[in-house]
Amino acid sequence: MTDQAPQRSPLRWLNNQPYLLLSLTSLFWAGNIVLARYVAGHVPPVTLSCIRWIGAFLMLLPFAKPHLERDWPALRARLPLMVTLSATGFAFNNALSYWALHYTQALNALLIQSSGPLFVALWSLTLFGVRLTWAQLAGIAISLLGVLTIILRGDLAALASIQFNKGDVMFAGAVLSFGLYSALMPRRPKTHQLSLIAFTMGCGALLLLPLSVFEYSTGATLKFDALTAATLIYVVIFPSTLAYLFFNRGIALIGPNRAAPFLHLVPVFGSAMAILLLGEQPRLFHLIGYVLVLAGVVTASRQGSAA
Repeated sequence: MTDQAPQRSPLRWLNNQPYLLLSLTSLFWAGNIVLARYVAGHVPPVTLSCIRWIGAFLMLLPFAKPHLERDWPALRARLPLMVTLSATGFAFNNALSYWALHYTQALNALLIQSSGPLFVALWSLTLFGVRLTWAQLAGIAISLLGVLTIILRGDLAALASIQFNKGDVMFAGAVLSFGLYSALMPRRPKTHQLSLIAFTMGCGALLLLPLSVFEYSTGATLKFDALTAATLIYVVIFPSTLAYLFFNRGIALIGPNRAAPFLHLVPVFGSAMAILLLGEQPRLFHLIGYVLVLAGVVTASRQGSAA
């Protein structure tokens, strides 16, 4: 009985549920985008990103320390790859997306965010020759149509009125960077997941530290108030610590191409948050969009479409 008890642990069960882990990841990242837009101009973007990873690293360190000590030889042997993962998945893409949200509109950001799975597929094909299966391609197309239905409010003619600015280009760069991180993840060294996430968080914070100091020298300072405190608490716990643990585990279980369509849930959850928290009225296009995204995610991530 005692040997079987750990198998019934809720955490052990959750650790082997890739679809739930990836869905929660998208929920936390949607909250991050909504919050980042809300505090734009109040919290400096690079400083927010740097504090985010320092806080997440310190939160995980007590649990990750024994695994880091054991896995250090493997991490050190693949140091260039580990630094690349830290830069693309933590430092560069995060700071750039926060910075971009000072300039771009919500519609534009969500439209660009929805291209995430295509960037993952592009990097996987370019670097490793990994081609999408027909099921993955169909799933991405269906879920992308659902995302467009939501963010364009059911009016495809709204595409013609979109005007891109420097914030859009910056946000696209952030999504491109994260696509590279996702494509490289299967090539990571074989270590405990806490070793991997703690190293990349700590390294990402170190990469951002000089940029944060420079940002401070330009007069962009952090305002210590209730809004700042709430922002930091949320970003450290949910879109940082939990989301990246969940995302990495999801990729480890089903591969990057099957995991990537779950990124389409980010704008879906963002729209739902607008309904629940901002008082936006639910419309028919919300329901249609949700159904299309769900159908696309199920199609692309089904067991037969191996990465």
